Amino acid sequence: MRRVSTATTSFLAAGALALIAIVGVSVSAQNPGGSPEAAKVKNPVPATAAAIEAGKASYQKNCRFCHGDEAKGDGKMAPKDSHPSDLTDAKWDRGSTDGEIFAVIQNGAGPKFDMKGFKGRMTDQQIWEVVDYLRSIGPQKK
Repeated sequence: MRRVSTATTSFLAAGALALIAIVGVSVSAQNPGGSPEAAKVKNPVPATAAAIEAGKASYQKNCRFCHGDEAKGDGKMAPKDSHPSDLTDAKWDRGSTDGEIFAVIQNGAGPKFDMKGFKGRMTDQQIWEVVDYLRSIGPQKK
């Protein structure tokens, strides 16, 4: 019987840990809004009438094509075979806190990322205003 050296064992253990880390990052990338880190992020933009109106304008400019005019998930320009979320119902598969919603809008929705993220196309302020708007027409804060 052949002995395995301590160096080999350490190398294999390090490789296993690296694989676990890669899988963990991959899973969180597939569902960017459902992360504990995003859930802790608080919305810095108060839900004033002006913020909600600005959020509605940003929604109409960037989101309605897929999610629909009333955010019911029935937009006519959604990618083929995709199923945009109804943003007015109480079921939020990718997280329901303001921070999780912000993360999905900013980073996109995996695993196929039919919904691309808006980072670089919308400012953080605009994304938070969209979160405020969605709260005004959909589920309330948890």
